[in-house]
Amino acid sequence: MSDEDLRAELERLKQENAALKSGSSRAISMKVSEKGGLSVYGLGRFPVTLYKEQWTKLLDMASEIRSFIVENEGKLKTRE
Repeated sequence: MSDEDLRAELERLKQENAALKSGSSRAISMKVSEKGGLSVYGLGRFPVTLYKEQWTKLLDMASEIRSFIVENEGKLKTRE
């Protein structure tokens, strides 16, 4: 490979890497884990994995969680 080919390939890889980084930080995805839990990806560095009944309990508490967030707005931090 010539220097020009190597530079073109390096540039292509840099662009591909940037596209992968930007896409993964925005998209939230789900999959079934090896142990049968529901894993949610894209919220942080690691997935959040809970079993079906745990997700159901958490989703049933959605209004309580939203109220708690409103009540504790001053204490809670926002991730940028």
